[in-house]
Amino acid sequence: MTVGEQLEESPEGLILKEELQPAPGGRRFSLWNFWICSLFLKLLLVPDYYSTDFDVHRNWLAITNALPLREWYYEKTSQWTLDYPPFFAYFEWVLSQFVPAAVRADGCLDIVPQGVFGALTVLFQRCTVIASEVLLFVVLQVYINTSPPAEKTQSFVVASSIVLSPMLLIVDHIHFQYNGFLFAILIASIVAARKRKFLLCAFFYSTALCFKHIFLYLAPCYFMFLLRTYVLQFEGFRFKSYKDLFRIIHWGRLFKLGGVVLGVAVVCFAPFARDMPQLLSRLFPFSRGLTHAYWAPNFWALYSLCDKVLTVALLKVPLFHRLILKVLSPKIFPASLDIIRQRLKKNANHGTKGLVEDVYFVVLPQITPATTFLLTLLYQVLAVLPLLFDASFKRFLGSLTLCGFASFLFGWHVHEKAIMLVIIPFSFLVVYDRRLLTSFKLVTTAGYVSLFPLLYKNDDYLIKTLYTYVWCVIYFFSLAKVIRLSSSVERRVFFLDRLGITYMCSLILLVSAVHLMNVMNWKYSVLEKYQFLTLMCYSFYCSFGILGSWLGLSWLFNFDEPLWQSLE
Repeated sequence: MTVGEQLEESPEGLILKEELQPAPGGRRFSLWNFWICSLFLKLLLVPDYYSTDFDVHRNWLAITNALPLREWYYEKTSQWTLDYPPFFAYFEWVLSQFVPAAVRADGCLDIVPQGVFGALTVLFQRCTVIASEVLLFVVLQVYINTSPPAEKTQSFVVASSIVLSPMLLIVDHIHFQYNGFLFAILIASIVAARKRKFLLCAFFYSTALCFKHIFLYLAPCYFMFLLRTYVLQFEGFRFKSYKDLFRIIHWGRLFKLGGVVLGVAVVCFAPFARDMPQLLSRLFPFSRGLTHAYWAPNFWALYSLCDKVLTVALLKVPLFHRLILKVLSPKIFPASLDIIRQRLKKNANHGTKGLVEDVYFVVLPQITPATTFLLTLLYQVLAVLPLLFDASFKRFLGSLTLCGFASFLFGWHVHEKAIMLVIIPFSFLVVYDRRLLTSFKLVTTAGYVSLFPLLYKNDDYLIKTLYTYVWCVIYFFSLAKVIRLSSSVERRVFFLDRLGITYMCSLILLVSAVHLMNVMNWKYSVLEKYQFLTLMCYSFYCSFGILGSWLGLSWLFNFDEPLWQSLE
């Protein structure tokens, strides 16, 4: 018997043979051309606007290069102190070793209150983002190559939609961050989960978490998925007594899994063992306030707007106050208009100044970190419980997406960029059923548009709007073509689909109106005085799209069982 025949008879050989088969029609699904084309675009954007995040990362380069490791999380010459986990600090240290002498002389590695640098520093740091993003292309190419032949087209559409995503272009290559390679590590864990390589999945997720602690929001989903698929053994098991609960656990696998996770954590945090309180205070700064500059389009943006509307309405029309007091207790609602006026005078930040500090609500109850934590935990528990009964890869992606939704909608001090925690897992999920497409379109359009205020200069208007519009047209059409049909498609709700299309089209009007307001600031003083109105428009309107997407996916996740039982 030949080696090839032996491979064909073994289960592993069958999988290998399937993966090595040529794609339908002999097509090659390579991301190489996408990397080349996007590279030229990114190089053209090098001289473009960059945010304060640019000086943040420049300062981290300087800190990790010039100071001993133990001082990294204590240094505070600049307000942009190091507040990412140690793996990212190590990454910055590695980058600092490649800074050329000319770039050093340009001020790249100076520890100063505010960076003073020139074009050489900008070019160097832009190139580090472009170079690190290669990992994203590699991981997504592996995702395509390991897909079954029948799914390579869908996988290729998903992979290319991510590498060409407007959010990565806006946030990383203009605004300036390193999300491309960070999400590449997270995607590697998703690919490992699809291939049922659970220890590798745990390793990549733990590594991603030690690079950027925002991934902690996805931890409940990973915990439940790995527990159910790798540690617990329910199949064919019969309960006879409470002692059998211990026999369900595969202890050997539990120790292996725990060893992988703890091993990554030890490598990451061991050098800072004596300084853990200081490190944790940097990673979790609850003093920064509920909202981040009033931009993130989540539930708290709507809550803030509601407080504003009620404040103005009650002061202008006192009758409203008397009517509301007949329904609500004075313990919840201000007992008099004088109290409202006193609160307005006493507290400066009411959520419309773009200040990164705690927001004080005038009429509605104050929100504490504990409140946001409990709300986030509640909706994440609802998202992960189904995994205990059905730990399929499709259900895992649904749970992962909903965990991202819960953290974005109800978390404390959420950045508008955190929408990536939703869109990227959802990109892998949407190809499994056409009923998911409307929710996906809503969150991507609203999420991408919500990032537009990051590029506030009028010169960037065409870049962000045209690129996003072209992306939506190409990939919404492509996804509609390649997404498989299922029995649940027949139950699609016509009205909700058309309502979603209406909302997405109206975003074009919103962006145009906001841009016109920004352009006319110089002519009308009232517009210059209320510059927060443009941010409020983005937050308020995009919140509806993201909330609608979350409700739609939640309904399908919890009540459309045939969708999740179909073949993967």
